[in-house]
Amino acid sequence: MPAGGFAVAPVAGDGAEAKLTPTVIISCIMAATGGLMFGYDVGISGGVTSMPSFLKEFFPVVYNRTQEPGLNSNYCKYDNQGLQLFTSSLYLAALTATLFASITTRKLGRKLTMLIAGVFFIIGTILNAAAQGLSMLIAGRLLLGCGVGFANQAVPVFLSEIAPARIRGALNILFQLNVTIGILFANLINYGTAKIKGGWGWRLSLGLAGIPALLLTFGALLVSETPNSLIERGHLEKGKAVLKKIRGVENVEPEFSELVEASRVAKEVKHPFRNIMMRHNRPQLVIAIFMQIFQQFTGINAIMFYAPVLFNTLGFGSDASLYSAVITGAVNVLSTVVSIYSVDKIGRRMLLLEAGVQMFLSQTFIGVVLGLTVQDHSDNLTRGYAVLVVVLVCMFVSSFAWSWGPLGWLIPSETFPLETRSAGQSITVCVNMLFTFVIAQSFLSMLCHFKFGIFLFFSSWVLVMSVFVTFLLPETKNVPIEEMTERVWKQHWFWKRFMDNSEEKNGASNLKI
Repeated sequence: MPAGGFAVAPVAGDGAEAKLTPTVIISCIMAATGGLMFGYDVGISGGVTSMPSFLKEFFPVVYNRTQEPGLNSNYCKYDNQGLQLFTSSLYLAALTATLFASITTRKLGRKLTMLIAGVFFIIGTILNAAAQGLSMLIAGRLLLGCGVGFANQAVPVFLSEIAPARIRGALNILFQLNVTIGILFANLINYGTAKIKGGWGWRLSLGLAGIPALLLTFGALLVSETPNSLIERGHLEKGKAVLKKIRGVENVEPEFSELVEASRVAKEVKHPFRNIMMRHNRPQLVIAIFMQIFQQFTGINAIMFYAPVLFNTLGFGSDASLYSAVITGAVNVLSTVVSIYSVDKIGRRMLLLEAGVQMFLSQTFIGVVLGLTVQDHSDNLTRGYAVLVVVLVCMFVSSFAWSWGPLGWLIPSETFPLETRSAGQSITVCVNMLFTFVIAQSFLSMLCHFKFGIFLFFSSWVLVMSVFVTFLLPETKNVPIEEMTERVWKQHWFWKRFMDNSEEKNGASNLKI
């Protein structure tokens, strides 16, 4: 008997029946807990690095600087390469790990790759919570980074492949929603643990990362492998059975045939990283790379990594800075829910363009307000200006959360053909982690040197990326994942010139080298 669920109207041109089954919902929720772990780690690091007890134990130079108000520039109190390395080392490890994760995702499956991510997360969490020195602390962060690399490689692909085409965007954004929920939980926990007497609150903050790590690990054990992965690895009958289960219908022949054909083409490609550089794959590759670069140069991770530190720098008290971080975390979650409901109705491009205007204006106004009110050695902002800064930050965070946050992962994961999907996702994650590392390692130093101009720097990038979306990003809503070439790239005014078959005819033999 097919699994129950309510019907999803077939997408034009899809030719396949589909229901939103409990199996799909449960599998997507469990897989998306990888985002919960990622988000928790993003949020927890900023709060921990603002705790005096943590700074005193691992970064005494920064601790002494924060205890001498008026002697150091407000913008430079936390400028320390070692402190930035605590945050950024995770993303450097993730960059390396995703290259190995590409192999496991393709050869061993999405399910096993998510399980490996969960194991890395658990070990890294234990080392962080028990750290007795900076080397042990960084080692834990590196293992957490390996988990991020494997999770961010496998989870978006898993979600895109298991979801019906019409709601693929909404289900895929569950990953980003869990990222935002993880950030919010981390901010709430930091707010509570900062008040613990005895100076061990930071250990509890880091140790509680074990909860989402365990959720991801057990979730990976329980979910079914995707039909795409099973068929790609030669398990046709099992792949067809899983396809019937997740679609909730017996008639899966049209979709199954498409997957088998895509798998046949994929098996001809012995070197996917070489193939992805070919002319006909260039549009997807360029879009994926620039989506990741632009996502980081919105400045969002600078704010989310260092939210308590940032607010503290601007003159908020320690409690007020953590409280403000909680507010922005809550806005982040609610705005991501907006994206879930609108991404498959309004479309990807419209969300990105609207958010571009909102992010540009909010960051520009933040820069202007800080430039007029915050001096190098002044004690703090007035109450009115402090509230205004929080409101503007929330406006920025909300627009990012329903646009570049989830869509930065969704669009690359749904546009690569099967034969290059694993390699494409690997490059996507690798570029994202590289530029996340750059921002995490440099933001506090940039804040020290640019001062309020750092927000004007990021707002100028928002302008550039909005122009990119306007002219070069095609709309992909409601397009079945295996029909992107015919219905998206060959129809685009610019990218269609890359879709001719001349290269395939001249270099087909290269695919089997």
